[in-house]
This record gives sequence, C-alpha cells and structure tokens, in this order.
Amino acid sequence: MTKGSGGRGTGRRRQENLAAYGFLAPWFLGLIVITAGPLLASLYFSFTDYNLIGDHQWVGLENYERMLGDDRLRSALRVTFVYVFVSVPLQLALALALAMVLDRGVRGLALYRSVYYLPSLLGGSVAVAILWRQVFGAEGLVNQILAFFGVQGYGWVSHPDYALGTLIVLNVWTFGAPMVIFLAGLRQVPRMYYEAAAVDGAGPLHRFWNITVPMLTPIIFFNLVLQIINAFQTFTQAFIVSGGTGGPSDSTLFYTLYLYQRGFGSFDMGYASAMAWLLLMIIGGFTAVNFLASKYWVFYGD
Repeated sequence: MTKGSGGRGTGRRRQENLAAYGFLAPWFLGLIVITAGPLLASLYFSFTDYNLIGDHQWVGLENYERMLGDDRLRSALRVTFVYVFVSVPLQLALALALAMVLDRGVRGLALYRSVYYLPSLLGGSVAVAILWRQVFGAEGLVNQILAFFGVQGYGWVSHPDYALGTLIVLNVWTFGAPMVIFLAGLRQVPRMYYEAAAVDGAGPLHRFWNITVPMLTPIIFFNLVLQIINAFQTFTQAFIVSGGTGGPSDSTLFYTLYLYQRGFGSFDMGYASAMAWLLLMIIGGFTAVNFLASKYWVFYGD
C-alpha cells in the first residue's frame, strides 16, 4: 500500500466517524437536555426549599428528614407496596397461563396475540382509567351484572376497602406484554424434553414444574423486574380513578400521586424532588435484590 492510499483510508474513516457522530448527536443532545440535565437538577433541588416561583434556598437534608415524619408518605408507601406485591404476581401468572394456552397452536394465533396485547397498550391511558371508573362505579357494569344475580354491589371505586382492588385488577388486565414475551420463551423450549418426560410417565403438572418453569426462569426474571419497575411508577390510573385525591381515605394514594400532589399541588418542589430520589432508591433496591437472588433460581442454558 502506498503512502497516499493510506492517507485516503484514514480520511475516509474520519469522515465515517464524523457521520456516525452526526447521527448520534440528537441522541446525545436528548440524553443531556432531557435526561441527565433534569436528573441532576432534581438531585440539587432535593436539598433546597423551592416552590417553582421564587428563588430556592439551600436546606441540606431537611427534606429527607421531613419524610421520616410524614404520615401520608408512609400511607402512600404502604398502598404502593400492596399494589406491587399483589398485582405483579397475579399479572405474571395470568400472562403465563394464557401464553401456555396459545402455545398449544390454536387457530388464529396472530389475532389472539394482538387482542391480548391490546390492553398493555391502552391500560395506562386516561380513556381506559375513565372507563374503569365507570365500570366499577355504583351504577357501573360490574354492579349491573351482580344485580342480575340478585347480589347487592358497592361503589367499588368510592369504597376505601375496594378502591385499591379495582386498580390491581386493572394492572392484572394489562397482561399482554409479558404474555407475548412468555409465548416467545415457550416457543424456544425443545419439544424433546416434553416427549421424553411423557415417555417416563410424567403428567402435565410434573412437566410444567420440572421442564417449563426451569426453562422459562430467565423470561420470568425479565418480566418480574420490568413489571415491578412499571408498577412502582403507576400514576395515571390512580389519578383518574380518585380524581387526583388518592381517595377515598387515601386508599389509592400511590407514591407517584402523592409526589405529584406535593410538587404541583403544594408547589413544594424541593420535597417532591427528594421523594423522587427516594423512589429511585426503592426501585433500584428492589432491582438489585432481584439480580442478587436470581443466581439461586434463574437457570441459563450454559
């Protein structure tokens, strides 16, 4: 290779690198302006007294100390933990059950898969939350069905004992995304394992616990982590169903809803920023625990 050709090759690589940086520039700009900038700003404001209007004042750890004595914060954490620990396992169980049904090769699989996935696209929307409030209202569809069988219903979304349950049902109903992932995982399980187990006389339940579940543990782990993170961030459903109050009696006061109330209702943005970082630490803690525990129950092909 001549000296001139080497120079041309270097210039060509430099042009290719510049082109790549040019295509990546919008992503880097979005990372800095939309993600990293607000993230660092919220961390700074969490140590200040800031009301969005006047100047902010540095208060150190005062916002975090206030959280220790905030009764509504503890109530919001309790409601959120119940929501996460109840709805996520039920959602994943339903998703896996339906994925196994569809994996049997039913006719029109693509249609069923699309129909079942649809709630995952719509479940977090305002329209579905409004519809849910009507369905579980005092004169809603649920009570009309119960009345047909002679059962007296409640105003489910306005009763403190049942309001959170309606939101749990709504989250379970959005099983489409994990179901599609489970279905893809089931398609990767070699059929020969089931055939060998059947020859040995293993029944359906035995094959499920000893073949399907171990082979799907990476998929279960992925869906578990993803759905826990999503459940902790739930906001729209509680806001619409409760009218933004978290009622009745704070029974639907999710952590994100209370954060919104403090930040944009009371304009206590410094305290809301501290709450946001506490939520980040909670989600990060649960994610870390899941990853640490995964080595004891998640089995990979290698």
